[in-house]
Amino acid sequence: MSTHQRFDKAFKNAKIVEFDDTSKYILFSDCHRGDNSFADDFANNRNTYFHALKQYYNEGFTYCELGDGNELWENLHFNSLFESHKNVFLLLKQFHDANRLYLLYGNHDMVYQDKKTIKKHYDTWLDPNLGEKVPFMPGLEYHEAIILQHKKTKQQIFLAHGHQADWRNHTFWRWNRFMVRVLWRSLQVVGISDPTSPAKNNTELIKIERRTKKWIADRENQFTITGHTHRPRFPEPKDIAYFNDGSCVHPRSITGIEIQNGEIALIKWYVDTTDDGFLQIVRAVLEGPKKIIDYKTT
Repeated sequence: MSTHQRFDKAFKNAKIVEFDDTSKYILFSDCHRGDNSFADDFANNRNTYFHALKQYYNEGFTYCELGDGNELWENLHFNSLFESHKNVFLLLKQFHDANRLYLLYGNHDMVYQDKKTIKKHYDTWLDPNLGEKVPFMPGLEYHEAIILQHKKTKQQIFLAHGHQADWRNHTFWRWNRFMVRVLWRSLQVVGISDPTSPAKNNTELIKIERRTKKWIADRENQFTITGHTHRPRFPEPKDIAYFNDGSCVHPRSITGIEIQNGEIALIKWYVDTTDDGFLQIVRAVLEGPKKIIDYKTT
């Protein structure tokens, strides 16, 4: 199956979610929540991520996670992730309970194609106060793709992880998962990176971006937002409408995409210091905001 066929299939089967100019969405991807060990890249930014997501929850945003939220290649058991980042999962539960949570799967959490696995991980949890299992996020769904469709203009924004343009990580994800578990996770200690990851292989990254842009152009410049490569992308309205929200495992920051007031912006959250020497978590706009309607199909 080609890149075009994989993207076409995801687009055809995508869940359609309506929005308007009053809607507020925050898009993060590639959190790679791990077990808080040496290999857990998310651990460095977990406080920044939690603070940012809590702000978005309080401000009425809907959270869309564009794949690779959980690191299920390096880790065998979901429970180790849950216990390591329980505050994050409890915050996701708040979004879920408020009907403001949409989750996509990527190549690192492709197991969520299976509804039984979702149910096993999320339906219940052991409440330490009660000492028994209670409902956690029953009915949670994962999707390969979502289409945000504007209620008035009918403009569509296609959301996917982006591994559809990476045949190695899409088709042979089980083999790559095996290699990460038995080889690359150990080598990461001495600084040797997994070459199957486009985030650590610039040649593959460029190829994936090129394939994605070709699909977008062939679909009359379909407005598209992905993750996967970890490289943020924010085009001008006259360019190919390929956006990338970056990742939550940058060395000293997390990046994402905000949609609100009918506009889109690329943002960054990071730790900074005040003039008095106190640490603080701050938000910065990297690109935009731009009007969504300006990204018209050709």
